[in-house]
Amino acid sequence: MSEDYVEGNFLGLPEQGENVDVVVLQLPYELTTSYGQGTALGPAACIAASGQVELFDSKLGHDLPSGACIFTAPEWNGEGGSLAEQLDNISGYLQPWFAGDCFPLVLGGEHGILPPLVHAAQNHPLIEGDLGRLTIVQIDAHADLRCELNGESYSHACAASRSLDLGVGRLLQVGIRAYAKEEAEMIQTDERITTFFARETQSSIHGATTWTKWLDTLQNLTGPVHLTIDLDGLDGSLVPATGTPVPGGLTFWQAIETIEAVFSAPNAVVISVDINEIAPQENTPLTQFTAAMLAAKALAVHLKARNEGRWITNAQPAGRSREAIQTTFFKQQLS
Repeated sequence: MSEDYVEGNFLGLPEQGENVDVVVLQLPYELTTSYGQGTALGPAACIAASGQVELFDSKLGHDLPSGACIFTAPEWNGEGGSLAEQLDNISGYLQPWFAGDCFPLVLGGEHGILPPLVHAAQNHPLIEGDLGRLTIVQIDAHADLRCELNGESYSHACAASRSLDLGVGRLLQVGIRAYAKEEAEMIQTDERITTFFARETQSSIHGATTWTKWLDTLQNLTGPVHLTIDLDGLDGSLVPATGTPVPGGLTFWQAIETIEAVFSAPNAVVISVDINEIAPQENTPLTQFTAAMLAAKALAVHLKARNEGRWITNAQPAGRSREAIQTTFFKQQLS
């Protein structure tokens, strides 16, 4: 731990200057979890664990932050007396950071954060209200394409389907190995969805070929991209404290390869990342430390994209102090 370590900051990095290059946003949201609990404590646990992550990244070739200002913003306040109010407040908390002047790295919280994040992203300069331009790349054990779970249409199990309902143009999934019949049918019939099942990518017979096809698909991405990483997409042995750990998932290095491939796609721009379903693990920090390492990798390859001119600022710097935006979108949807 370096002498200038700052407790409570991502990677313990001090913040220099008023302008923000990367903002780390914490969403301690846990309202529709259906199995394991603790994701409300996940973002803070990830921040704490990040202080032990090595700052050098071989792809970037430098120590983080490599001259960039990384701002760890105050966490979302969790306010809202109903599901709709909480979703609106999450969107309002995130929206000011999707102005195009900085890169949002979001830590959750259950995967139900995805629809309000997509809603917040719609005014990004590369989207301009047309979410059909946006591709979501999803690492997950679950398809999250249900219509509802336990009577709730905005359950974490519906995060991807609700995001498509908002108008997202394309969804690429990997690691999927736990899904319902209705989700299998949607994957087969909805042309917006491309799914690489874990049964295929992890196969001892043809897994390497399928995995190469996945990486090639990512390299051919175009336009704005959001990367959403549900920790349970990794094998359960790596993240046993996540909300619903599932065996048979991605290896750590497959997750790293996916992150690197998305950010290096020559005709795409990754506008944001979220890492969700983080839950603190008792007796060992393995789960939250794995999340912190993935977040650090996303930060490093974003900075590499900046250095290579594949990410540019699309707005005037707005500083660190930003007021949340009031919205009633989800209240209207759920009324």
